[in-house]
Amino acid sequence: MSSNPYVLGLDRNAANHVALTPLGFLERSATIFPERLAVVHGAVRRTWAETYQRCRRLASALAARGIGRGDTVAVVAANTPEHFEAHFGVPMCGAVLNAVNIRLDAEAIGFILQHAEAKVVICDREFAEIVERAVGMQPSRPLVIDIDDPSFEGGRLIGEMSYEELLATGDPGYDWQRPDDEWDAISLNYTSGTTGNPKGVVYHHRGAYLNALGNVVSWDMRRHPVYLWTLPMFHCNGWCFPWTLAATAGTSVCLRHVRADHIYDLIRDEQVSHFCGAPIVLNMLANAPDELKAGITHEVNVMTAAAPPPASILEKMDAMGFRVTHVYGLTETYGPAVTCEWHDEWDALPPGDRAEVNSRQGVRYPVLDGLMVANPDTLKPVPADGETIGEVFFRGNIVMRGYLKNPTASNAAFTGGWFHSGDLAVLHPDGYLQIKDRSKDIIISGGENISSVEIEGVLYRHPAVLEAAVVARPDEKWGETPCAFVTLRDDATVDADEIIAFCRDHMAHFKAPKSVVFGPLPKTSTGKVQKFVLREQAREL
Repeated sequence: MSSNPYVLGLDRNAANHVALTPLGFLERSATIFPERLAVVHGAVRRTWAETYQRCRRLASALAARGIGRGDTVAVVAANTPEHFEAHFGVPMCGAVLNAVNIRLDAEAIGFILQHAEAKVVICDREFAEIVERAVGMQPSRPLVIDIDDPSFEGGRLIGEMSYEELLATGDPGYDWQRPDDEWDAISLNYTSGTTGNPKGVVYHHRGAYLNALGNVVSWDMRRHPVYLWTLPMFHCNGWCFPWTLAATAGTSVCLRHVRADHIYDLIRDEQVSHFCGAPIVLNMLANAPDELKAGITHEVNVMTAAAPPPASILEKMDAMGFRVTHVYGLTETYGPAVTCEWHDEWDALPPGDRAEVNSRQGVRYPVLDGLMVANPDTLKPVPADGETIGEVFFRGNIVMRGYLKNPTASNAAFTGGWFHSGDLAVLHPDGYLQIKDRSKDIIISGGENISSVEIEGVLYRHPAVLEAAVVARPDEKWGETPCAFVTLRDDATVDADEIIAFCRDHMAHFKAPKSVVFGPLPKTSTGKVQKFVLREQAREL
């Protein structure tokens, strides 16, 4: 017999062990705060009780159509109540939610739908044209459901029925079940990675549950926050904030288009307490006309990530009275997993110095077990000297389950028992990390990942292009934009505008280079393009 007195010889049972899932947060808020406001979208104002019923209707209607465990339901939509509800209703019937990037072109969305084997596509009428083309690329047509948002004028309907018609067939008392295993998939998010074809990142219920709570702790959120959806819900499931808002019984204030006037109006009218956004959003708000900012006297908390935000933007937000929390993460870490944890003594620093320390990425989330900056070959941590560069590694329950149908990439990402981020950073003496470069040459523009390899592939298709390489160029508005370095064929005559137009014709517009430099490419003795040289040149343009 074991000498350990705590070996009781008893198995886990229904009384003392339940699979973790963020779906339970919805049930709790609907039960305890049924009349509190859950969702605001123009004239639409729904309580938590109403939202819970609608999510159960969605789950019931999908289940009645044979959708269940292991099936994918894709959503191509703006930040609307329907998109919010899908974060609960889809997994409540056991299916997996695939929130698709609305900025992608038809070819990319078509690849995602086929790779994910989407059985259902819920489509906002604003994106009907692109989705219809993407659906037409599928070997068999999925069930298409229209989001017919009365607040949006334009687009068209392409589905078999509307979202409201689908819900009308569902049971508001549907007896949804927790997952059999908290390791079961809850959502699927595609990331560009370093190749043209995106990789499908699989989230599980456990990780979504934990990161939803990690947001609460890291952002010091109280009960009933009023959250404005400036961050796309397709972005790492809105950084898990749909589930965070259910845990805190908060209010989701929906926002279709990110415009400074709309944002300031909603902050003022709805008393918004929290919103997330890339540095480009903060820059837009900081430089908006003063009359838009008038009348906002309450505290507003902002969470920002993506390309490291310039200290100047953080300083401007601070001067406006917006309290900014800087976070860092990847699609593979459920969104934010690192935060620039604030110290009270930093309040006494001059504004410029406060912004400088807040521009660092920071330390691990409370729900992340391991974070280090280390040599990518030996996994030996770098010294905390603020100078030695290493790769950022993650370990814990908020690291993805793996890449869908891609064991080779999954195994490579988890080599040595750590998730390899591909991001390069230094570690400061106080234990705070700071991103210095991106080893995979990913360009983060306006919060969106853009693959340099994908752009290069398009450039090489131009008949005048002999060689091409793409790097990130710093941009005050977008954080980074793609800069293409092109060597033309001897007999070719083409200008930058034609190259850019060609790219825009063959890929999503936001991925196309914003600047083009002609000339020979710097190379090593083995013929490899020296992108670090190109990055320096791009910074000087």
